[in-house]
Amino acid sequence: MEKIWMESWPKDIPKELKYRLGEKPLHEYLRENAKMTPNKTAFIFYGKEITWKELNDRSDRLANFFKQNQIEKGDRIGLFMQNCPQYVIAHYAIQKIGAIVTPLNPMYKENELEYHVCEVDIKAIVTAQELLPIVKTVQGRTTSLELIISTNYVDYLPEQPAFPFPSELLQEKADLGNSYDLFSIFNYYDPINYTELIDITQDVALMIFTSGTTGRPKGAMLTYENALNKTAALFHANSGKVDEMRLSIAPLYHIAGMLMGMNVTIYSGATCVLLTRFDAETTITAIEQYKCTTWYSIAPMNVEILNYPGIDSRDIRSLKTNPATSFGIPVTEGLAARWEQITDGCKLYEIAYGLTETHTSDTFMPLDKIKYGSCGIPIYDNDIKIVDLENGKILPQGQQGEIVLKNKGVFKGYWNRPDVTEKTLRNGWVYTGDIGYFDEDGYLYFCGRIKEMIKCSGYSVFPEDVEALILKHPAIEKVAVIGVPDEKRGESVKAFIILKNEFIGRVTEDEIIRWSKENMAAYKYPRYVEFRESLPATGAGKVLRRLLMEDTKSKVK
Repeated sequence: MEKIWMESWPKDIPKELKYRLGEKPLHEYLRENAKMTPNKTAFIFYGKEITWKELNDRSDRLANFFKQNQIEKGDRIGLFMQNCPQYVIAHYAIQKIGAIVTPLNPMYKENELEYHVCEVDIKAIVTAQELLPIVKTVQGRTTSLELIISTNYVDYLPEQPAFPFPSELLQEKADLGNSYDLFSIFNYYDPINYTELIDITQDVALMIFTSGTTGRPKGAMLTYENALNKTAALFHANSGKVDEMRLSIAPLYHIAGMLMGMNVTIYSGATCVLLTRFDAETTITAIEQYKCTTWYSIAPMNVEILNYPGIDSRDIRSLKTNPATSFGIPVTEGLAARWEQITDGCKLYEIAYGLTETHTSDTFMPLDKIKYGSCGIPIYDNDIKIVDLENGKILPQGQQGEIVLKNKGVFKGYWNRPDVTEKTLRNGWVYTGDIGYFDEDGYLYFCGRIKEMIKCSGYSVFPEDVEALILKHPAIEKVAVIGVPDEKRGESVKAFIILKNEFIGRVTEDEIIRWSKENMAAYKYPRYVEFRESLPATGAGKVLRRLLMEDTKSKVK
């Protein structure tokens, strides 16, 4: 297919990608930033300023600790905490020794964490203190988890925070038992005096869990080049600057939050205001106080700020660009116009189309010709084609088919899952399982998912994962899970359940929902439960979720 999108390439953006400091891993960018601008602030955490020198030094000390405790190149190391400077430090410390960063959602409960630890044989975890009891319980159930490092958010909070830190995460420093305290490591260990020899195109730097096409979460293996290329491409395509004041709120354990909040900051050498989670008042105050110039947001955040009492009297005019993601609420022209008015000119636009398997951001939005409803045009070094679902032939512009893409962000495959890798990754092309089309200007439009993944408040929820967790309830014989429309959350989980005979009439739908809430992450547990005597299935016994979806839609009508 002809690259029709190049006709829409912005005139002020170079068509060839040139790396700011050359083709090297991002942890080497961190090291260079510390050399060139040691006293410049890298991150601001509720008023606490961390310089590039400190950030690099402490990641070097943690890297040395890992080496001294037999963490080797290729070992998987989990990060299990909310957004904080410790997360950033640990991420690059792990990569400096050639180990593999494995982000873990801090909303996981014990069964969920156990699955992920066992799936890729996680050897060590850096965790926040409030999650330490979960990690210790899981350690007793697994064989691979040898090392636990714990940290408290207060260690990086100033005595008088610039704005309130989430109260539920504030804890007194406690005895950590058989785990190591991160700040004690900083004080005891010298900085490592070398970094592991890295093959940037082949060595795995990051393992992020995703469903792929189907099934429970699998570890997608992403290289150092994947991270560097997509970070640089996104930064330059969006006219990034080294003197920006960035604002980061999206979760760092999520590929988009990681890319926009952490990697781009490291690549650019800019300064980033880092918040643990979204709160409208805190966000507004942070923008006002630090004159933030760019913010990656989720559309509902913008809506909440627009509806915040007294917003007309607040000053968030420092914002110049606001790339966003449509989760639950779309980024529309109307929403963008309201945002531009309240900020005195800040552009709000859809940031990209992308997926975990490509380190996301496979497209970008030309700021000189924003098309609302679209995902923009393919980014640097990227080729995208739309293929027929039946015969795989390339379709012309305007026709819907499967989105298939190839670029320098494409992953190496799923950890220990060659069969699934073969279905998704074919001759360097990723078959996304998503439906889309190109318009006459080469803008990509996303239309839906072939795969059965459910999007709840922006989080990816995998039916098989929820089903496996629900089946731990003693009353449940069989279960099938689908996504149903939800005005606020985009989609919510609905579970169709067959009870064991002895529990029929003794357990209610509401009791199942309450149990699920206690045993699953908040975004994941089913909001709806329907008891059934049978579930539609193939002759081989595979449940047909498609029929459940059709049945649910017909009842709504």
